[in-house]
Amino acid sequence: MRTVIFDLDGTLADTSADLIAAANACFRDMGALPQLDPVADASTAFHGGRAMLRLGLGRLGMAEPAAEAEVDRWYLPLLRHYEAAIDTHTRLYPGAMAAVEALRDDGFAVGICTNKPAALAEILLTRLGVRDAFGSLVGADTLPVRKPDPAPFHAAVERAGGNSARALLIGDTATDRETARAARVPCVLVTFGPDGQGVATLAPEALLDRYEDLPGLVVGLLG
Repeated sequence: MRTVIFDLDGTLADTSADLIAAANACFRDMGALPQLDPVADASTAFHGGRAMLRLGLGRLGMAEPAAEAEVDRWYLPLLRHYEAAIDTHTRLYPGAMAAVEALRDDGFAVGICTNKPAALAEILLTRLGVRDAFGSLVGADTLPVRKPDPAPFHAAVERAGGNSARALLIGDTATDRETARAARVPCVLVTFGPDGQGVATLAPEALLDRYEDLPGLVVGLLG
């Protein structure tokens, strides 16, 4: 079965504001002012909790190795803050679920491969009311490895009922591009994230400007 695997943060949903709010809650717990801006730092948010903590700690003037120790210390509190308000500002990108349903109607399997912890991804997708639309969900901690290792992608394809020989990955970052390359599958990168058309420098097989175009684009790549 032909299969389309989606990244979650920055691909299916704009989660950046809630992620940044969680990081800023940690900085307040440290006794500091919020260090991250929900617009200017959205790209960092899509690289995960540790990336946000590193950026903020750097702005506070903390250098290595103390900074990395603080990243480790505050990572779990960040996840707790995030879970407590996981869908306050998060929204699915326009047309995303219509495109997913169109793919399913055309006989494609669809799944998710994310570097968000699996439990948090399950909570978020359930809160957004779309979990049942996806045949698989592989998170950062589902396997011993995470993207850009290709194993999570292959697991997401298999659990969705597909075959990696006829699959592709939709994403928004260099991590997704590297994952697809390692898995030897086509990569589609969205251009409506904070990096915009800048993702073209990653040389994906295709760019996606709007979800309305996805079904035709996928057919062109997978047949």
